[in-house]
Amino acid sequence: MTMQPIDEYVTVGQRRDLAAALEVDVERAEVVTWDRLAGRIETEPDPTLASTGEAIRDGLEEELDGALVADVLANLEDAIDRLPTVRDGGVPKGPEGPYTAVAKPGWRLYEHLLEVGLFERLDETLPRFESDTIEGMTRALVGTEELSDVLADVGFDETERTALLAAVATNNNRLARWVPANQIPDGVEFDTSIVPPLYQRTMGGALLWIRGLDRHLWQYEPLVTEPILDDAVWYVKALLGSIYAAATAVADLATSRSFADETVTGAFMGTAAIQIICQEDLMRDVFYITDEMRAPSELR
Repeated sequence: MTMQPIDEYVTVGQRRDLAAALEVDVERAEVVTWDRLAGRIETEPDPTLASTGEAIRDGLEEELDGALVADVLANLEDAIDRLPTVRDGGVPKGPEGPYTAVAKPGWRLYEHLLEVGLFERLDETLPRFESDTIEGMTRALVGTEELSDVLADVGFDETERTALLAAVATNNNRLARWVPANQIPDGVEFDTSIVPPLYQRTMGGALLWIRGLDRHLWQYEPLVTEPILDDAVWYVKALLGSIYAAATAVADLATSRSFADETVTGAFMGTAAIQIICQEDLMRDVFYITDEMRAPSELR
């Protein structure tokens, strides 16, 4: 598989912005990574994140199907493993193809979380994406070995994990536009009663964009370039990886209870933030094919 370097998705500037967001001083020549940051930030338990995580846990163990979530995790891992083959296949051959297939385990998790009311609980419990909460969430992510290890276990190298962390920590304004359904202000031009919970929108939106890639790339094949295909696979990997990490937190709620309460909060907020940024970037870099991006006319 020929793909552009992952550094295309996390520049030196973004790495330094990440360090600055976490108030970590770095040397000029130092490469900023998740693992290096983890040993250099204060990771004292955040009582607000902890109490929020405790509230999320309350009574959910009996509602969640641990066996179903375990099966979803195995199938998501397999889907992520298949992405190099998806990339090697180039443009899909029809409107339902490899991207629809790799999204299926995520839809199974989505339907289960919808059934048990977890999305509503997260909307009612978790704070909005604001500067202070984003910083606290990022610190919780960096200081949690379990979440970094989870991503490493499904094939995310250190640079890829850092790219996801940078997406969370350095996009305050974009994240702030995503508001829980119960906090949408009065006077907007649409019926707020039909707006799904924020965490349902993030995961469901991510899966819809992935599923839509087959039809989009197939229909616009004459315009599609190798870099566009590279972008498609990277954002799908990022989205599936975030859903996998969220599913790991769900599995902890259902069975082991080994995560600290603040880790549960950081996991759900952090994975939703990744889904927000990456689905927006997928839309920009893959679905909106501009004149500058498209294949030259002689190749069409």
